[in-house]
Amino acid sequence: MRTQNEIIRRLLTPTGDTWAVVGLSSSRMRAAHGVAALLQRKGKRIVPVHPRAETVHGEPGYASLSAIPFPVDVVDVFVNSAAAGAVTDEAVAVGAKAVWFQLGVIDEAAVERARAAGLEVVADRCPAIEYARLGGDPAGGG
Repeated sequence: MRTQNEIIRRLLTPTGDTWAVVGLSSSRMRAAHGVAALLQRKGKRIVPVHPRAETVHGEPGYASLSAIPFPVDVVDVFVNSAAAGAVTDEAVAVGAKAVWFQLGVIDEAAVERARAAGLEVVADRCPAIEYARLGGDPAGGG
């Protein structure tokens, strides 16, 4: 089994993969807004997932993961811990390859369910911080 750091490198390295950002809205005051913009700048396709299904960063939003009409590689969980389990179960159901629980989103049972279903998991981390930690280059360069 890969370590969390190995999973982080693998998820942040390629461009062109699709990240569903659950909890992403048009509110610029929310952390999800800035993280999604960074992911997009790094070559990720972001998909806003929010009950209001708003267009964010030029990408149309969807009310749920199951409403997205194309495959999703990573589900970025930007909701409170109490809602993380349901998001995780939906990520498994739609065939996501990985679930990334943002800083402070803690649900150990959801983490274990995702792993048991064969998904890669990153827990209690933020992609923006991880890009910076990796020197801006997730492959490890400068």
